[in-house]
Amino acid sequence: HPACSPVLQAARGYARPAPKKKKDTPSHLDDLPPTLLKKDYANLPIMSSVDDVVKRVLSLEMASQKEKMKVKTQQLVEKVRRSPNDNGSFEVQVAILTAKIRTLEEHLQRHPKDKSNRRLMLLAVDRRRKMLGYLRRVNFSTFENTCRQLEIQYSPPQPYSRRLTKRWLVKKALCIKVFKEKQKLKAAVRLKQRRERQARARAARE
Repeated sequence: HPACSPVLQAARGYARPAPKKKKDTPSHLDDLPPTLLKKDYANLPIMSSVDDVVKRVLSLEMASQKEKMKVKTQQLVEKVRRSPNDNGSFEVQVAILTAKIRTLEEHLQRHPKDKSNRRLMLLAVDRRRKMLGYLRRVNFSTFENTCRQLEIQYSPPQPYSRRLTKRWLVKKALCIKVFKEKQKLKAAVRLKQRRERQARARAARE
């Protein structure tokens, strides 16, 4: 505006718009009911006779994300475990890794520059893929049930393919030639040793 002072006009030029609030990303912990008790107190017999205020304090409504993660991991484990005492099978390990991976994915959506947690997530994904690949080879029905219960879309790794170059072809030909020459030398040594054994055997018979 022409009536404004030069200082005010310069200040308007440096003004920044208010930052937009980021939308809350949906979490895999949202389906946990707030009235559900924490993992450490869920199986205590005394919880049936305590006051409602105590139950609310010990419920997920007042719990941290770490305590919610324990409950969510336990739910995923219960879906795929073979027996009530099964705590170390491949299916249980896949369920634990799945809960960890989904939590790290949500964290990286809010903090995309967190390289440390991104590395941890990639390591967990690679480990889970190896476990699922083993289950797929050994017990396909268990593999299918695990993927269905945990809602995992498994894609087998692509076969490794090397780009053929002139240098690689020359190196391969040299390695094959060296291998064949070494096999010839070993064959000559073995033939010499066999003839010596035969000569000793004839001498012993005579």
